[in-house]
Amino acid sequence: MADMHYTHEMGHGGYDAHDDASALPSNILKNLTNFAGAAVSLALIAGVSVWGYKLVMRDVSGIPVVRAAEGEMRVRPENPGGQLARNTGLAVNEVAAAGEASGPVDQVTLAPRPIDLTDEDQPIPAQAVAPVQQPQPLDVEASLNAPQLDVAAALAEGNVQGLVNQLTAGVDTIEASPIEDAVAEAVLASVSAADLPETPTPVPAVVTGPGPQTSVRPQLRPASAPRTVTPAPTQVAAAPQTSELDASAIPTGTRLVQLGAFDSPDIARAQWDQMQGRFGDLLRDKDRIVQQAQSGGRTFYRLRAHGFADLSDARRFCSALVAEGADCIPVVTR
Repeated sequence: MADMHYTHEMGHGGYDAHDDASALPSNILKNLTNFAGAAVSLALIAGVSVWGYKLVMRDVSGIPVVRAAEGEMRVRPENPGGQLARNTGLAVNEVAAAGEASGPVDQVTLAPRPIDLTDEDQPIPAQAVAPVQQPQPLDVEASLNAPQLDVAAALAEGNVQGLVNQLTAGVDTIEASPIEDAVAEAVLASVSAADLPETPTPVPAVVTGPGPQTSVRPQLRPASAPRTVTPAPTQVAAAPQTSELDASAIPTGTRLVQLGAFDSPDIARAQWDQMQGRFGDLLRDKDRIVQQAQSGGRTFYRLRAHGFADLSDARRFCSALVAEGADCIPVVTR
């Protein structure tokens, strides 16, 4: 029986066409991946090249990272040996340095003179200071023994010159300067008697009829007599009228300030009156609000003030109260 050979050319050819059709998308994806990797590599190389070029150009353009200090790093001092201390090599310094005196020396010299103060640093002698005149103590006995002035008796007797002499006893007279005398004489010479106004001669009133012809001069009232002082009427300032608003009638978003929370509305109103006594000027144009609220099963009453233009006005009001030790919080109605 003859051997039979099967060829798979037809079937193989059919299978190859099917494989090429399925491998086409995968080849496109691989090509895209390769192109993307190459593009990223080129972009990275270009970025590194640009960065290196800018770094080199920055150093070349004179903007280094760290600038070197100008001048030499080391400078030789003018006196390399330094300065020698004074009075070195003397035997008197050996005691302080070594604790004991040194042996005999070949030359003996006196110690240097101490440094004296300059003339301006010397203490000022007492003779150069002007003496201060001390006030003379008051002689109480001489004051008590001095003759008392009877002013009333001198005025009654008409002895005014004697009273003036007693008052000016022991007082140095003040002499006018030559310039003042010359000015006074010139003024008197320029003014004539005709220029002076005539002084009317007082004519005593003549009273005809019964009764005293002359009036009796009233006596001087003693200073110790009681005086009747009429007190000036005091003006009582009227208490400012406080207007209270209903909390439910206030629209939402109104700017208020809360002054505290109390157990009853009467306590809240009493606190408002007390604050008016302290901050009357601040609460003058403000309205009172007593609002009931509950929290945790407890009922309390909030004391608030109304009458603010905006939030900044309310904050300034609270700042003034807090500076005086009062409680105040800006709030907004909800």
